[in-house]
Amino acid sequence: MGNHMAEPENHTLHLLRELRDDVKALDGSINALDRKVDRNHEELKEHIDSLREVMAGESVLGRYATAGFDDRLTALERRVSALENR
Repeated sequence: MGNHMAEPENHTLHLLRELRDDVKALDGSINALDRKVDRNHEELKEHIDSLREVMAGESVLGRYATAGFDDRLTALERRVSALENR
């Protein structure tokens, strides 16, 4: 009779140990997923930063090209104006 009572206790301990192992495995999986998410976030931040730099560089080049075009246009307008005033 005493042996019969110990079986549910042993079964409960066995289930608790399995549950503990499953929780540890799940915790490891969650930690791995967290690291992966952090890595992806960092890569995306770097990608966005490099895109910002490219856009800023293109903006500077655009302003430079526009300034050069404006200078040439102004020079042409002066020449046309000088020709008209002859």
